[in-house]
Amino acid sequence: MTMSRKYKEDSEDCLTICLKYLLFVFNFFFWVAGGGVMAIGTWTLIEKRDYLSLLPSSTFAVSAYILVFAGSLVMVTGFLGCCAVVREQKACLAAYFSLLLLIFLIELVAGVLAYVYYQRLSEELKQHLSKTMMENYAQLGKDSITYSVDRLQQDFKCCGSNNSADWRHSVYILSPASGNRLVPDSCCKTVTEGCGEREHPSNVYKVEGGCITKLEQVLADHLLIIGAVGIGLACLQLVGAFLAVSFICILIKEEEDDEYSQT
Repeated sequence: MTMSRKYKEDSEDCLTICLKYLLFVFNFFFWVAGGGVMAIGTWTLIEKRDYLSLLPSSTFAVSAYILVFAGSLVMVTGFLGCCAVVREQKACLAAYFSLLLLIFLIELVAGVLAYVYYQRLSEELKQHLSKTMMENYAQLGKDSITYSVDRLQQDFKCCGSNNSADWRHSVYILSPASGNRLVPDSCCKTVTEGCGEREHPSNVYKVEGGCITKLEQVLADHLLIIGAVGIGLACLQLVGAFLAVSFICILIKEEEDDEYSQT
């Protein structure tokens, strides 16, 4: 064996080891990132579950569910990647590479969905939330909507979709079931039975503004987080895919060199 050939083989071995450990470290952080993504998706669903019935479409929830699914898949893929690197099996590495591409597409879809819904969120809320409050609040079979509206007004310290005057034309306020209330009791700063009978700013959230603007801001912030995490992780996976392909190529070349040296 010549000196130049020995030097070349040592260089290739060094490259293989460096790439192997680099890929192993990447997979560890990738696994951690998967747990983070799953946590963000779960947090979004739990934190805003009471408001989902007020949204005109399921796009917000779907984006969060996609993150949860993709995060769990990332954790499985990260573990598979570590095993594939340690065992240096081309088949496992090929499966790992395929899963990376699949997760890349899933995360990209979640990010794009979040971005698209972010663009039309304001208009949908304006059209849907006011109608939901006016027609469905405190109506038979609409308990989930009633609960969501009450939570919304208490959590965000708001009253009505645009302002407290919106309630004057609602089915609930115009019905005998409202008693003498001018607004639902959940509009009150201190909720007590029948407190909605007095619409003074000292009693209800009259000057604080409507709920549409406040809900829109909170949901928009969550959508931006979902979109940024989805697209960010998708870009990170491209790095992993590149490292996986490079490692597969090196393993194939080493096998070819071994076959050549035996002939």
